[in-house]
Amino acid sequence: MDDLQGKVIIVTGASSGLGEATVRMLAARGAKVVLAARRLEQCEAIVREIEVAGGDAHFVQTDVTDGAAVDAMVAKTLDRFGRLDGAFNNAGVAGDAMVPAADMTEENWNLVIGINLTSVWRSMKAEIPAILASGGGAIVNNSSIYGLGGSELGHAAYAASKHGVIGLTKSAAMDYAEQGLRINAVCPGFCHSEMVDPIVEAVPDLLAKVIAGNSAMNRLGEADEVAEVVAWLLSGSSSFVNGAAIPINGGPKRRLY
Repeated sequence: MDDLQGKVIIVTGASSGLGEATVRMLAARGAKVVLAARRLEQCEAIVREIEVAGGDAHFVQTDVTDGAAVDAMVAKTLDRFGRLDGAFNNAGVAGDAMVPAADMTEENWNLVIGINLTSVWRSMKAEIPAILASGGGAIVNNSSIYGLGGSELGHAAYAASKHGVIGLTKSAAMDYAEQGLRINAVCPGFCHSEMVDPIVEAVPDLLAKVIAGNSAMNRLGEADEVAEVVAWLLSGSSSFVNGAAIPINGGPKRRLY
């Protein structure tokens, strides 16, 4: 994926987990990466490590639920690098779990939909004109295996938001395909991350059942395994892939014999 060399790519939710892994991988492959997240210390530390390793990274403190902040994220990227070639819209939250849909609070619903879905649309709204002005590129949106099916863990808002990301991705992919912009989604299963690892520690027996029911490999994924797919989708190696929602979970079912 040598064609990532010199490409300018924004990653939201870049301070940990899948976002951090993707930032590090893109930078190692020659991309100029913009870390967009709220947590200053974590992102500045990542930027320093990338720079020490010879990479090029820049941090823009961003609250993706704030439209003005998202516009500033793109504007500051253009000020620093002069162009934008791609983005991984990754920021997200799980919200409440183990709560039946009718018992869910409106506050939780609005929070999850706002961060996981509305902010992806808002980020694309700012990113797309900049990418088109740079001659085209690629966007990857982070959905989930729960964007492909219902949640057995009682977080309907999360599943709804991730279904929405796929619908948004597929629709936008058709809008801009002839202008040289590809838009795809990744749908990770349960992977080691800041979000998942505490749940594994808190309720290991329950998570073991969930993992067994959602991965034919019957294991947690690694953040780098998702980052590899994101990097591929952002590269020219996936030049005929558009409007896809790619599950990354080791296969959806285990054999029963």
